[in-house]
Amino acid sequence: MQDPFNNQNDPDQDPNDPFAGLPIPPNYARIVNKENRQVRIAKVGVSWTTFFFGPLPSIFRGDWYNFALMLVIDLAYGLLLSMLGVEVVSTDTASNLALILNAIPSIIFSLYYNLMYFRHKFYTGYEPADERSKALLVKAKYWKD
Repeated sequence: MQDPFNNQNDPDQDPNDPFAGLPIPPNYARIVNKENRQVRIAKVGVSWTTFFFGPLPSIFRGDWYNFALMLVIDLAYGLLLSMLGVEVVSTDTASNLALILNAIPSIIFSLYYNLMYFRHKFYTGYEPADERSKALLVKAKYWKD
């Protein structure tokens, strides 16, 4: 049976690593800020939480930069739809089109939010914490080697 705690009994593992015994899924990467030793763990790929909950996941991550960006773009997009006369509260067949048009920012942000999160963290001084995370980030084109 495979060890779910990913090398929990590895003697070469750093004893000061606070995440040594945590099981990290294969599509998650660890990044660390070398100056203050803060560690972040986040998913690489599509952000389903952003798709369903909009900008709320960025609040929970403390990612105020991307939260403000998503909020402004959502508001501008909603303003554009209202200027074009697209009504969401309607009972005719045009309301289906309006619902699809309102979902476009959610779809786009769900595809790119994790990339935006990592790129902003890299800009603020974070780097991949280990070789597995670095390989995952390079493969997904989040980190340039």
